[in-house]
Amino acid sequence: MTGNRDQNNSSKQRSPEQILEQIRHEHAQHQAGYREQALKLFPWICGRCTREFEGKKVRELTVHHKDHNHDNNPSDGSNWELLCIYCHDQEHIREVEQQYATEKPGEITKPTLNHSPFAALANKFNK
Repeated sequence: MTGNRDQNNSSKQRSPEQILEQIRHEHAQHQAGYREQALKLFPWICGRCTREFEGKKVRELTVHHKDHNHDNNPSDGSNWELLCIYCHDQEHIREVEQQYATEKPGEITKPTLNHSPFAALANKFNK
């Protein structure tokens, strides 16, 4: 029982940097899981420019969430598409440009992405 108490005390004494590092590590593990799954499901071809990848070049393929929700990861991959890093950046730039084109001057809009990488950060500091 004292072991749990020691773990709770040590988690309270962690620095913000340690907490951020843990969050980054957990996020990277989460991403690696669905990326590996997507690489098994789909051919190693960019869904936009149709460039083929093999060997070490596969690291240039990214998983794009079609609905932009990084928490929506169905096991059948229906919310994913493989894009090369260049096409993935262009996809997100296009989304931002569309938002700016439809905005009225002085209008306040919500962020376009549903995913917030630091959403759980406040909870980590309150422990």
